[in-house]
Amino acid sequence: MNDWIFFENATYLVEKAFLIADNNTAVSLERTSIEVYTGAGGKKRLKGSGLIQNTLMVALLEESDDLDLILDLGGEFKYLMKAPNITSGKFFLPNVKSHLRFDPIAPWDQISGTEFEKRVDALKLL
Repeated sequence: MNDWIFFENATYLVEKAFLIADNNTAVSLERTSIEVYTGAGGKKRLKGSGLIQNTLMVALLEESDDLDLILDLGGEFKYLMKAPNITSGKFFLPNVKSHLRFDPIAPWDQISGTEFEKRVDALKLL
């Protein structure tokens, strides 16, 4: 994962974010952000978080164990993150939301605005 993060060290707000199962079933994340920072050895790193309704995430995991994430940071900055590491809260009461944290395990892929909209239009939101 060398040199795939072109952003400066900072926290960036994400306009739209969706966690997606293989069959296009998805859950939207709220108040999502990513943080770019310099880690050990001077390498740039990325981590992110957003709010998710836990019961919906459980339903999504029933569809697939491998979830992808698409992120819209605004303008031309739209990305697909394949199977990131995901950590989330464990409260399963209806309407309870908790922070979902994600870390890429591979470089993210920039996608066009057209591709992003095509993917969003195909989603079956829970």
